[in-house]
Amino acid sequence: MSGEDFVQITSEKLSVEDVTKKVTSPTAGAISIFVGTTRDNFDGKKVVQLEYEAYKPMAEKEILKICQQVREKWKVEHIAVVHRIGIVPVTEASVIIAVSSAHRKEALEAVHYGIDALKTTVPIWKKEVYADGSNNWKENKECDWAVKG
Repeated sequence: MSGEDFVQITSEKLSVEDVTKKVTSPTAGAISIFVGTTRDNFDGKKVVQLEYEAYKPMAEKEILKICQQVREKWKVEHIAVVHRIGIVPVTEASVIIAVSSAHRKEALEAVHYGIDALKTTVPIWKKEVYADGSNNWKENKECDWAVKG
């Protein structure tokens, strides 16, 4: 099954409705969506915002590779992956992944794979900013390049 892959790295606020429209199709019986949001706490610290940085050309290239891997594993129709960079306040979306397919199983599994693959391979970096004024660049523990130790 061939379909469209929509990939975007943006500093704009993300919209679940807009991303859903990118994958909507009359032949799809399922659309699965993952929305990653900024939570207000981590390890007992109050988080006020996240800040993301990315090397956009490489990040977009890696996300397109993930889309190809999804298509090799599941029969899906359309795939949309949108990641926000810059400041992301508490409760707002950092990443949205949407996949449409004829049946729910493929879409659900593809979305799960997509977020796990994104977190392990895509060069996007996250800084947590805390209410006490401190901050911390987060190492993604799932990341292929993270130092194990």
